[in-house]
Amino acid sequence: MRRLLPLLFFACSAALAQLPTLTLEQLPRPTMPPGERGPVVPAQVERWRLEAKALEYGDGVRRDEVAAAKLYCRAARYGDAEAQFSLGWMLTNARGIQRNDAEAAHLFAAAAEQGMEQAQNMLERMGGTPLGDPPPCLRPPETDLPVAVAALPPAARNAKPLSLWATLPLPQNAPPAIVNYVKLLAPEYQLAPALVLAVMATESNFDPLAESPKRAQGLMQLLPETATRFNVIRLRDPSQNIRGGMAYLRWLLAYFEGDVMLAVAAYNAGERAVDRYLGVPPYAETRLYVRKIMAATGGQRLHPFDAKVTGASPMLLRVKAAMQSLQAR
Repeated sequence: MRRLLPLLFFACSAALAQLPTLTLEQLPRPTMPPGERGPVVPAQVERWRLEAKALEYGDGVRRDEVAAAKLYCRAARYGDAEAQFSLGWMLTNARGIQRNDAEAAHLFAAAAEQGMEQAQNMLERMGGTPLGDPPPCLRPPETDLPVAVAALPPAARNAKPLSLWATLPLPQNAPPAIVNYVKLLAPEYQLAPALVLAVMATESNFDPLAESPKRAQGLMQLLPETATRFNVIRLRDPSQNIRGGMAYLRWLLAYFEGDVMLAVAAYNAGERAVDRYLGVPPYAETRLYVRKIMAATGGQRLHPFDAKVTGASPMLLRVKAAMQSLQAR
């Protein structure tokens, strides 16, 4: 029997040596989920995340990491910070899917920007700010693609025709004094009162003393740095606050060439975030904010703008180049 043991050990070793090995690169890479049809509400996003978690850990269902990653991806695109963190963790640990630290860094950054401390810790361990374009799981949903500038009628580029916007109803809870003041200033800033009041309603609900945890103040919820940028000296002064907010809105509409969705997303999250994510940033707060304003303004995606205010966003130029490339094929 003792003589047989070395022979059995040798035979088992030879058999194991012939078995194929599985490297990290051979693990599956989940494909991008198809675009959604129709509006997606927060409850649906939460369901995707919960289903993904059950599939990742085999909680009541058969464990399937690839299916979990796809659902996390869906939820991540709509701003779910937990889904962004979970997918990033799967990518850094090769949990049933191929490892990709570059994509994971972007996912951790998006979750960290929404205040998730665990994601911030992971991002710092990975070296800080991610490089390159965001991965597909953080790109805006297909319905959020920027408006092609070529599709804008020439009249929409000079900030004069606002007749369509003039037909939109104004917020019912807007104080008459504020409505009259905005209407008085609107021509000076080349803005539709309906858009200004929709932003104001969403920002402060017309409370001149409103202040956010991020130090945004007043009716238009201006940050101190934004106030300085647009020459607002007294943030608490309703008149100066409204003027500063309207100046910023006018600038954003010029920067995004009349695209209302991108302009209001930038008003909430900053134009750099919109540029970096190539559209509405994957933050739950920003997506809800944009949805509220778009609903309040009848879904109007285009607003006249004055190209003399500022140059176009580099992100829009990239989008135009990509569209021209597709048309040339």
